[in-house]
Amino acid sequence: MFEPKQGRFGVVSVDHKAGRSAAFALLNDEEVAPMPAKRESAFAIAQFQFDCAADLLDLSPCLRQVLRVPERELSVHFPVKRDDGSIMVLQGFRVQHSLSRGPTKGGIRYHPQLDLDDVRALAMWMTWKCAVANLPYGGAKGGVLVDPKLLSPGELERLTRRYTTEISIQLGPEKDIPAPDMGTNEQTMAWMMDTISMHKGYTVPAIVTGKPINIGGSHGRNEATARGVSFLLVEAARHVGLPLDRAKVAIQGFGKVGASTARFLHDMGATIVALSDSRGAIYNPNGISSTQVQRHKGLTGSVVGYPEAETLTNAELLELPCDILVPAALSHQITRENASRVQARVICEAANGPTTPEADAILHDRGRFVLPDILANAGGVTVSYFEWVQGLQSFFWQEPEVNAQLEKVMSTAFRQVLRTAQERNVTMRNAAYLIGVERVAQAVLTRGIYP
Repeated sequence: MFEPKQGRFGVVSVDHKAGRSAAFALLNDEEVAPMPAKRESAFAIAQFQFDCAADLLDLSPCLRQVLRVPERELSVHFPVKRDDGSIMVLQGFRVQHSLSRGPTKGGIRYHPQLDLDDVRALAMWMTWKCAVANLPYGGAKGGVLVDPKLLSPGELERLTRRYTTEISIQLGPEKDIPAPDMGTNEQTMAWMMDTISMHKGYTVPAIVTGKPINIGGSHGRNEATARGVSFLLVEAARHVGLPLDRAKVAIQGFGKVGASTARFLHDMGATIVALSDSRGAIYNPNGISSTQVQRHKGLTGSVVGYPEAETLTNAELLELPCDILVPAALSHQITRENASRVQARVICEAANGPTTPEADAILHDRGRFVLPDILANAGGVTVSYFEWVQGLQSFFWQEPEVNAQLEKVMSTAFRQVLRTAQERNVTMRNAAYLIGVERVAQAVLTRGIYP
């Protein structure tokens, strides 16, 4: 392996020798350019994935420089009053990666281990995700370094309103539209919308998406990511010749996305054999009722201890015998250390960045069919787009229409990525990046460089 080089932001600077991507080379038993080092930052991996596509597209050095880094980065420190009258000072970010295809779009994350490199990576991934789904957006992401579980509802509201005020210079229906992410929800979006509306002096429903329906949210938004995952798995199962009604499915993560995915796949006839949350995993090769697990978690706070299943670790869940694996939790879950032991035929990345580049190469070599995150979890931003359009027009759709349009977008994106993968003889991830990066690059070229 080559040693990674450190660039301006302490990230991998890929050697483009021979004009070929490292991932493409490794998947063809060649050693041309360096993979990101073990435990590399999320942004290093995001840049590496971009470099792979840029090599295959033979992008000019100018376009590489433009697209390899975010356009705007805002870092803020702000005070929040606690319920006991004390003050805590928190750090927050909002990063806009690309505005070439339209206003930027991306979630707000509240997490105690968040850092700027995470937000940069998530913003870049959002750019390609929106382009793969052919939505008129660029990518953005934001967040606050905080554990929301340790705050009261009043503290969360004060935090959200102050953070929104601090980043408001970048927000607007025509500029940058936030949405919920890890640690935030529709109530968070309601507070953000109300804060901006109070500043403007009138209601601005299109300033955020993922809002409650009674203030301009869209039907179908809460389950959109999971529904998009299920639509893609129907297509993928058909492609690999796997009858979905006989498939065994393991899902890492039993939050909003994981729980809804389990329910949708069960309704399609699949057997859910494993589920997990942050405390651990449960496994029953004969099947688990996600509805009963949801009830158990509501009573105990975790899936662990569910009486009709064996308790495992999250790491062990990834290696279980199953047909479909859905990582729906955190990044860096499938690595070079465990990729050779993943038994699933199909891996559908409901989470962002769950598979490292080195693991990608191993999975490909073993014939595993990977649905990459920028394709697999695009359902959420797609229905966010529908919500934004409805908010701008003040004309709202019923849920069957939302779901039908979502299925159309996801199925079209899957077929385009699959066709590119077959025509270019690359992985589904490289194919998705080829489509996403090329669409954004063409927008940059068409618009030109100002001034």
